[in-house]
Order: sequence, then C-alpha cells, then structure tokens
Amino acid sequence: MTAESVEALEDVGLFDYQAPPPVSLADRFVVPPFSVLDARAGLWQDRKRRWLSMGIESEVGRGDSLTYNAGDGDPVSAKIAAIGGTSIFDPVICELAYRWFTPPGARVLDPFAGGSVRGVAASVLARWYYGVELRPEQVEANRAQAHLGSSITPVWVEGDATRLGETFGPDDEFDLVFTCPPYADLEVYSHDERDLSNMPWPLFLERYRQSIRDALGYLRRDRFAVWVISDVRDKGGNYRGLVAETIRAFQDAGAHLHNDAIYLEMIASGSLRAESPFVSNRRLTRKHQHVLVFVKGNPKKAAAYAKGES
Repeated sequence: MTAESVEALEDVGLFDYQAPPPVSLADRFVVPPFSVLDARAGLWQDRKRRWLSMGIESEVGRGDSLTYNAGDGDPVSAKIAAIGGTSIFDPVICELAYRWFTPPGARVLDPFAGGSVRGVAASVLARWYYGVELRPEQVEANRAQAHLGSSITPVWVEGDATRLGETFGPDDEFDLVFTCPPYADLEVYSHDERDLSNMPWPLFLERYRQSIRDALGYLRRDRFAVWVISDVRDKGGNYRGLVAETIRAFQDAGAHLHNDAIYLEMIASGSLRAESPFVSNRRLTRKHQHVLVFVKGNPKKAAAYAKGES
C-alpha cells in the first residue's frame, strides 16, 4: 500500500474503527453453559444477592424442627440449626432453567413447590408458573410472596405430586417441568402420611416414580424437564442411588437424559458436619447436587422451542 493510499484511508476515518469487544458466554447465557455450575463464584453470588434483595423468603412455611434430618445423636445438629438448617433453593438455578430451556410466556409445572422462589423467579422472567404443594401452610406462605413478581402472577395450589390428575384436567399442558423433590428422608417436611419425606425407602421410591410419570404426562412433546436432585445415604451410611433411580424413572416414563450438571454449593454448615463422619468411617460430606435435564421428544425441536423459534 502506498503512502498516498494510507493517507486517503485515514482521511475517511477507516483506521478509526474499533472492533466491538467480544461478548462473553456469561453475557449471553447468564453463566457459561458448562456441566459445572459453581455457586461459590463471585459473579454467581452477586446475582443471587440481587435476586434475594427483592425480598424472596423461600424458607417461610417450613418448620425448622422438621426440615433438617441430621440423624439421632449428631453432636453438631444444634450448631447447624443455630446458623440455619433449612435448605433454600438457589434463585440463579431458577433463572438458568427458565432462560435456557423456555421462551417468555412458557407454562411451567412444579410438582414439589415447597418454597416461593421458583414461582417468583418465573413471574419476574415472564413465565406462567403453576406449583403443586402438599402442605397448606406452605401454599399460603408462597402466595403471600406472589406480589414480588410481575403481573404474570405465579399460582400455587394444594395438591399431591403423586396424584396430579386430581389437580389438573386432561387438557392441561406445560412447556417445562421444573422442581426440586424431597431427597427421601434427608429433610422431613411434615407428618402427613402422603409426604414422600415421611415414607420408608421402598414406598418413597414407588410414589416418587409415580410423581415423575404424572409430571411427564402433562409436559408437551419436544420440551425439557429440569430436575434438581442429590443422592442420600441409608441408615448404614451407604448411598441409596437416588440420582440413578431418578434417571431410570424418567427413562421408563419415556424421556431421555439430555444434560447432567453438577451444582457446587457454598460450604456453609458443611465445615461443621465434615469432621465427625470422616473420622469415624471416612465418609465425605456432600456439597454438590445434580441438575438433571431431560427431554421429551425431539431434542432439536425442544431446543428450537426454548430459543423461541417455534
């Protein structure tokens, strides 16, 4: 290029052009769509604080005496209760489930609506949410926070996740199933005999599988289901295989496992609980959960729907 050519380009301002900065995965998708979701990260915690600053109190309606099953004689139970033993669902997980797997206007079914956060987040993000919860006191506590969202008011109804046909009609359909069921008897929520957390393992498993069949029955074809779950130990300290049982139940009901993400939790009370089980029998303290994403039908069509292309 001659000096005259360079001068001519400078005159028209071509060399003044600055390429726009690259858009990060986090800018596009809230957090990078990797199979490890790290709730310990600073950006995740900042986003979580912004959600909670709305006034969401998902723990309301859950009695502290019932919600943490630390095991008889556990010497740290009192310490855990003192710092808050009730598990609270992470609103950032809600945001990811809604933004990644549905477009605005989608209908969301939550068959285990044991807190307000999934409903409030759906409302803020313009999704129609329908939560089914066994305990009437929890339903009322959730409804008291419905005003935190938008004009798309979340709906909570008293009902049984293992008998959804008593709550919905044959023509009811949903675009996403999104929930966090009881982790067997890890946390016990009520004395109701219909409560899965009160059931012995064989009966729990039978009714749990039924809840999955019922929920999938109301999910439209070519749609996703997001199921947050973790494994639990039996009385002898061995894992029951709840994650594997969940995957089998979905597959038996006609869905396919599409994603398995690991949700890494903050340490919090884990540091109090870790020493005793490790010293006594080398049990590791679990500080992660699984975010299982299933697809009913064609995954490409489900993805197109999620992107608002169909």
